[in-house]
Amino acid sequence: MHSRRALLYMPGDNWKMITKSITLGVDSICMDMEDGTAINKKAEARETIAKALQELDFGASEKLARINSVGSGWEQEDIEAVLPFHPDGIVIPKVESFEQVEWASRIIETAELKHGWPVNSVRVLIGVETAKGILNLKEIAAHPRLDAIIFGGEDFAASIGATRTKDAVELLYARQAVIVACTAFDLQPIDIVTIDYKDIEALRVESEFGARLGFVGKQIIHPAQVEPVQKAFTPSDEAIAYAKRIVETFEASQKEGKGAYSLDGKMIDMPLLKNAKKVLERGLDRGL
Repeated sequence: MHSRRALLYMPGDNWKMITKSITLGVDSICMDMEDGTAINKKAEARETIAKALQELDFGASEKLARINSVGSGWEQEDIEAVLPFHPDGIVIPKVESFEQVEWASRIIETAELKHGWPVNSVRVLIGVETAKGILNLKEIAAHPRLDAIIFGGEDFAASIGATRTKDAVELLYARQAVIVACTAFDLQPIDIVTIDYKDIEALRVESEFGARLGFVGKQIIHPAQVEPVQKAFTPSDEAIAYAKRIVETFEASQKEGKGAYSLDGKMIDMPLLKNAKKVLERGLDRGL
């Protein structure tokens, strides 16, 4: 599963922006045929993304293509235009049912078999952005080709008639629902976009809060957002060191026949050990 601290959207019809994106050291680059592309530019976006997948070196960045939503009338042409050039993943927006993921999975598996690629080498990430999508998370998240669920805060707020606020309290239930579903099915939860890309302080606060909630990454829409988001979702040296101490002292405590024990004035037990191991996993994943 690819590291996805920062998932950067690029308009699929904008060759200049896509070529710029591969220089940013971002974790995932999502070339967009949906909201980031005007209705009269959909065909151009398909062609541009296909060209990028063939000609550009994305380096360590994951290369993703976001199709239009299932039922939009564009989705079939979108997926068929980019799939032959083996993106790392297909992003499906506004998912509300298991069947919508299965539709894409069948098309992808046919391509994998046709081209001799390993089955499941093209992963699926989905956007969950509506009330129905949140209610159906338990069924949707069980799909075996899924890698991540991306929560669309703006669309979700519109779908329930909520007023968006800076602290995003109106999204808290849905954000946590996405995290719970992802954790239950070993998927990556990706958090909301900070729309005001010039407000780096707001981005930092929102990113740190998302990381505390349990998200492993965040959607971004501007190069200036890359570094603050990557920093927020990367364990600090102090966090790594403390997690290592918990793991080491827990093992020593177990050998002595002790259960819970005290470390730096805090009671350490199994839940804290599990959390420490997750911190270390994320640290290893980032090369720390």
